[in-house]
Amino acid sequence: MSNPLTFGSDDLSLPDELREPLRAHLDDLRAKYLSLGWGDRMGFGKTPALVVIDMARYWLDTANHIGSSLETVLDATCRVLASARTAGIPVFFTSFAYDPADPPSPQNLKLKMQVHDNPEDLFDLHPRLQRKPTEKLIRKRYASAFKGTNFHEMLTSLGIDTLIVTGVSTSHCVYATCRDAIDSFRVIVPCEAVGERCEIMHEVNLLDIDIDIGDVTPVEDVVRHLARLAHTNSKIN
Repeated sequence: MSNPLTFGSDDLSLPDELREPLRAHLDDLRAKYLSLGWGDRMGFGKTPALVVIDMARYWLDTANHIGSSLETVLDATCRVLASARTAGIPVFFTSFAYDPADPPSPQNLKLKMQVHDNPEDLFDLHPRLQRKPTEKLIRKRYASAFKGTNFHEMLTSLGIDTLIVTGVSTSHCVYATCRDAIDSFRVIVPCEAVGERCEIMHEVNLLDIDIDIGDVTPVEDVVRHLARLAHTNSKIN
């Protein structure tokens, strides 16, 4: 039987008897899409950047009402992050721009955030990421790292053609960022470096990204590509 995910929330995991049939069905769907000419690989371009989405306490701390166990996703993200820094590519982070004075939106009727009186630390990046002063932190109000920010302008000013996307959550902020990115950039998603609370939402949205938006790629392959890039850059410099 297929193994369960190593991250997420126990109450939102697939029943054991459904996991293997679902994954078999998703594999069958992938094969059918490929036969129709969907889901081909785009590969890396020449100038990648990395974005780490919302790896903050609000989502990573299981004590919070929508937090979940994401340690393996954090591990994989840190691995990609280390390779990106060695390769010398631009690194960006996002977190939520929480402001209790913001007017409510219709989405507030769908998700009621439970935030204590001093919420700043909830949206601080996880200390293991060790963000450097030269790595931009984008505070966003929406799911996509592009909506309502100047992320697109920053990437284009750097001549970026490929965006490596890591973080949480697969079905929401990761997906929305990938969807907005693909109009201008190649999208690479290291599969072990994204995740969320709900197993089925992760599996289905990861397939959707892989078929229609970007290349869902093992972390090992992304790290290997960045190592080659670091080697090339060291020879040039």
